[in-house]
Amino acid sequence: MKKKVLFIDRDGTLVIEPPVDYQLDSFEKLEFYPKVFRNLHFIHTRLDFELVMVTNQDGLGTASFPEDTFWPVHNLMLKSFAGEGITFDDICIDRSFPEDNAPTRKPRTGMLTRYIHNEEYDLAGSFVIGDRATDVELAKNLGCRAILLQPDTSILKDTELENVCALATTDWDRIAEFLFAGERIAEVRRTTKETDIHVRINLDGNGTCDISTGLGFFDHMLEQIGKHGGIDLTIRVKGDLYVDEHHTIEDTAIALGECIYQALGSKRGIERYGYCLPMDDCLCQVALDFGGRPWLVWDASFRREKIGEMPTEMFLHFFKSLSDSARMNLNIRAEGENEHHKIEGIFKALARSLKMAIRRDIYHYEVPSSKGSL
Repeated sequence: MKKKVLFIDRDGTLVIEPPVDYQLDSFEKLEFYPKVFRNLHFIHTRLDFELVMVTNQDGLGTASFPEDTFWPVHNLMLKSFAGEGITFDDICIDRSFPEDNAPTRKPRTGMLTRYIHNEEYDLAGSFVIGDRATDVELAKNLGCRAILLQPDTSILKDTELENVCALATTDWDRIAEFLFAGERIAEVRRTTKETDIHVRINLDGNGTCDISTGLGFFDHMLEQIGKHGGIDLTIRVKGDLYVDEHHTIEDTAIALGECIYQALGSKRGIERYGYCLPMDDCLCQVALDFGGRPWLVWDASFRREKIGEMPTEMFLHFFKSLSDSARMNLNIRAEGENEHHKIEGIFKALARSLKMAIRRDIYHYEVPSSKGSL
């Protein structure tokens, strides 16, 4: 079996990068990145990645960064990791300044030639973990993927780099979960004589939405699922709106539910259950269970015929179709005076319930059922 590698940046990834001078040259500046020990130990002991530290240390060994200020702190850092059972298979340090344009300086690959065009290594299955765009560029140059320690990918100005970035997060818990349990991404295309629908979902996203159904209010409701559920959601619909809204709304629910079902996969480690949420004058409660048995309980009434372009009679139909195709038990109750707030509260409550139910615990990575399957 080919070896996989985690090429891990040091400052800003393993330890907090000191502000102002960006030099970790005293013990007072040494601060470890939150949750790095527990998660890197989990990765080191449970997965088959080699760990390779790759770091630029500008001018190390010159008057601007004397070696006798670097090594004591660096060695204490390594000793601290070793004390937690974490050792690095290789440590690559580039000492050049940015203006030197050295071939060994990240994002160039001069320090890592032993891994390139080497049949022993699976670079396509390897990752660079770091906090800068240059770390993502290093991943691109190596032919692997990147995990970016940023809240999102906004620092990446190049679409090609965005495609290389498999995950953007500031949480080492998420990194360990991603590497251990994998991506939860699914894509569904549903085409009939009445509708043509494309849905893509990433259950472990950041709430990024790209939704167009031809019904503005419906788009607004679907966006609540992504934004408040922390789910990346793309929904593109071409429906027979010249007939009416029925097929567009129903078929979108079917495709979305199927996409959720596929993305959940084996359901190992998920919480399984979720519930919530008040909104202004309305109290909306959505309880759900990804137990594999579709069922809908609907206790919400609407006096208006439409909200926006969306018929209120279709709300029940949407959630029934969603429950069936996602194979989930869905219990929805809502009370209040403002009709807009009521249905928006239901969609937001669904989003928060989804967020709760799909959360994974890799330290208890079992199917949440006494039967052993869902």
